Amino acid sequence: MPKLDKFDLGILKVLQHDARATNVDVAEHVNLSPSPCLRRTRLLEQSGIIRGYHADIDRQAVGLELTVFVAFKVVRHSRENAHALEQALLEIPEVIACHMISGEADFLAEVVVENLAAYERLLTDKLLVLPQVTDIRSSFSIRTVKTSGPLKLPRRME
Repeated sequence: MPKLDKFDLGILKVLQHDARATNVDVAEHVNLSPSPCLRRTRLLEQSGIIRGYHADIDRQAVGLELTVFVAFKVVRHSRENAHALEQALLEIPEVIACHMISGEADFLAEVVVENLAAYERLLTDKLLVLPQVTDIRSSFSIRTVKTSGPLKLPRRME
């Protein structure tokens, strides 16, 4: 990973708030000329610090009205079982985020579906049949207070 300086952090802050900002606008915000700003942005992309650009879509507007947090316990803790579950969850498009966690469960997935019937189908057809899983617990979101937002980046990296 490249060492980030104030210009890199400034570029990241601008792009987090507006990924469609032009290079000229980004350069102006971080007090760089456009050419070095574009070069730095490309390096941030190539190094994987900027992983991509996307549209923030209103879930309900597209008919995805139910968010479920699903906790999974893995059979016999092993690297192979954890990896197998990770790979299986990566293949399920309704799983929009997943974390390996500590505590009672081993993984916590955020699932977005149309409604309760759609979640029931997902649960019975895809989740309950995963061979690495011994227990599944579902918690339903009543209302979204905040979705993923921009990261609070440090003023400088040392």
